[in-house]
Amino acid sequence: MFLVDASVWVAAVTPQHPQYSEAERFLRAAAPLTVLDLTLYEVANVVARKYGELEVARKLVQGLFRASTRPPLRVDATLLEDGLELIGEHGLTSYDAAYVAAARRYGWQLVSLDLRDLVAKGLAVTPDAAVYP
Repeated sequence: MFLVDASVWVAAVTPQHPQYSEAERFLRAAAPLTVLDLTLYEVANVVARKYGELEVARKLVQGLFRASTRPPLRVDATLLEDGLELIGEHGLTSYDAAYVAAARRYGWQLVSLDLRDLVAKGLAVTPDAAVYP
């Protein structure tokens, strides 16, 4: 199972993004995949607020539900607690820590374009580096 963070979803609908092709290609080919509930908010926030693309944000959030093999994973108190440990250990944001904690808990492969905070630290792989079943 691939746990796909917001950076990949945003890049896949933003043609001017440097990793647009990589993200879009991965999302077309990858399965099974899932997201966290917070991914929906992160994606909507970036696409609607930063890029001013309300309709693109709406369609993307709907697409996340369709593309996911399972319903979005709810971030609960235990996952948050596990994330706090990762914040201290790796200096992550609480959002990134939630992704890493969920991937570890369920044995999923975290896929991200956050090269500095996740990929460089060995906590995630890029879409191009993801291993397809």
